[in-house]
Amino acid sequence: MTLAFNNNVFPQSPSYEQLANVFRPAFNEVRKGAEKRDAERELPHEAVRQLTSLRFGALRLSTSEGGFGASLTDLFRLLAELAEADSNLVQILRGHFGFVEDLLYQPRTKWSKHWIGRVAAGELVAPGWTEPGSADSSVFSTLVKREGDHSVLQGRKFYTTGALFSEWIDVGATDESGERVSVVVSTRASGVRIEDDWNGFGQSLTASGTAVFDAVHVDPSEIRTTQNRVPYQTAFFQVVHLATLAGIANAAVSSTVQYLDKRQRTYSHATTSLARHDPQVLQLLGRVKAAAYAASTLALDAAQRLDDAAALIRQGVDVDIAALDATVYQAQIVVAEKALEATTTIFGGLGASALSTDLRLDRYWRNARTVASHNPVIYKERIVGDYVLNGVQPPAGWLSGVRREA
Repeated sequence: MTLAFNNNVFPQSPSYEQLANVFRPAFNEVRKGAEKRDAERELPHEAVRQLTSLRFGALRLSTSEGGFGASLTDLFRLLAELAEADSNLVQILRGHFGFVEDLLYQPRTKWSKHWIGRVAAGELVAPGWTEPGSADSSVFSTLVKREGDHSVLQGRKFYTTGALFSEWIDVGATDESGERVSVVVSTRASGVRIEDDWNGFGQSLTASGTAVFDAVHVDPSEIRTTQNRVPYQTAFFQVVHLATLAGIANAAVSSTVQYLDKRQRTYSHATTSLARHDPQVLQLLGRVKAAAYAASTLALDAAQRLDDAAALIRQGVDVDIAALDATVYQAQIVVAEKALEATTTIFGGLGASALSTDLRLDRYWRNARTVASHNPVIYKERIVGDYVLNGVQPPAGWLSGVRREA
């Protein structure tokens, strides 16, 4: 089976192949159980364990720090391959890789060395930033305040993707001075409750639900300002989604090929006796493949541009982050469209039998639609247009919630 970027269109370097071959056996095992997990809503605990046993979460750490020294481009290629096997796994790990990227950007202090060591050991860190319901879109309602020799975290988060599979959760909060801060707490700490209440029709196995923090004791040394985070984090998180969408589109192609290869039934008014030889069906497959190719090409291009920008930042060069974000958003607009086109078009010539829930072909559209709904495209289209025409820079970051006008 052809993997997302593992083909002649995107020839791989020997170093990438060597890296990818460490994880491909695990990816294949993940793929084998994907349909069953989706059908039975079985959370992929074993699949996550397989990846963490290989220290997949340490990809970006240098070899001297216990990692694999993977470039950003290599990371996104691997995530696309993993998404082709099961896109839930990539989203589960998205927050972790974002945490690691920020960790690599920070000076090597006692704090950063501590967390690099935990990541190198295979531990995972989930995100805890978005707040549910009527939370204000401009501030965190989750609070951290000092009580004697320790601090206390109080609040509720939603979309804490991957928290059920992780040892730690990186929580956004407001401190007593009103400043936005973040603090990493154990998912098993007293007062922490992780709920599996995500009920989306796609990416349903990501455990993107509620996390409650009820008077959780926090070491004050773990509290950090959010002002000095890695400057390209917005682009980074979006490119993870692009790699995921590319993987989903390629998985849709592979499943369609398998289905058509075995299909014996056809229609009395079809042009041939077998679907695999029907010019109209072949045309449809070509269209699906082209859409997946476009999604993969743009995702890879965005990954490479991000990699180049990150390299310049490490060298101390000033990088136009607004231009980088606008470039990634342009890719997002088209990748989302093409992934949805691929996962929808596959049904155009497969017949009613392809709708069987036993085949789970619908999961590709459900998952693509869910990933594409993150950071809605309509806002990115407007932001890109405003940037190109009026020079208005894209927002460096944002929160979601109830917008309260002054």
